[in-house]
Amino acid sequence: MNPKALYKISYGMYVVCSRKGEKINGQIANTVFQITSEPATIAVSINKQNFTHECITASRVFTVSVLSTEAPMEFIGNFGFKCGKEFDKFKSCKFRAGKTGVPIVTDYALACIEAEVVGAFDVGTHTIFTGNIIDAEILGDGTPMTYDYYHKVKKGFAPKSAPTYIKEQKAEAVPAPKSEERKMDKYVCKVCGYVYDPAKGDPDGGIAPGTPFEKIPDGWVCPVCGAAKSEFEKMA
Repeated sequence: MNPKALYKISYGMYVVCSRKGEKINGQIANTVFQITSEPATIAVSINKQNFTHECITASRVFTVSVLSTEAPMEFIGNFGFKCGKEFDKFKSCKFRAGKTGVPIVTDYALACIEAEVVGAFDVGTHTIFTGNIIDAEILGDGTPMTYDYYHKVKKGFAPKSAPTYIKEQKAEAVPAPKSEERKMDKYVCKVCGYVYDPAKGDPDGGIAPGTPFEKIPDGWVCPVCGAAKSEFEKMA
């Protein structure tokens, strides 16, 4: 079986939020889809290990914000690669409370949907929650971000908790060139999979193209998930 055939299935990019008591949380999700029109119902797939799963299970409500292509990687990394139990994901974004008290993220969102859970289906690592839509709103104009756009244009990665995550095999080590001009090593973030390429650098983070990883200041962080420089390892 070629698992990359699954990449051809179309997905979107969303922020799914819920709450547990006074605690709120949200995460990036790519599997959100409409089930029926009358009554209007949607479904989301959430990893059981995520805090959002715990919140939806407790409150039986959730919201979905449809992201536009304008959403930067820092924003996606904030909701996609950090744990809401240990980090306040909402301190750096705009949001408001929905009818059920669940946060609705409005930054970089084209539309939002609020739902009450009517069913939960155990599918191994994930639970598919189905919900009756109780409110929906258009928030802005733009182009919805697809998962394909996120990978090909934004150069994003799927976290291990994503339903579409496929473990990539490491490439075999390539012997260093015999010439004196040795290629600079690439480094990969152990948290999200982002690859730092010295040839490209990280202009948005103040790192000019041609900067070896070893020369990057210790205070630099992963532009995708915010992990420290110490969380990177040399690629084989």
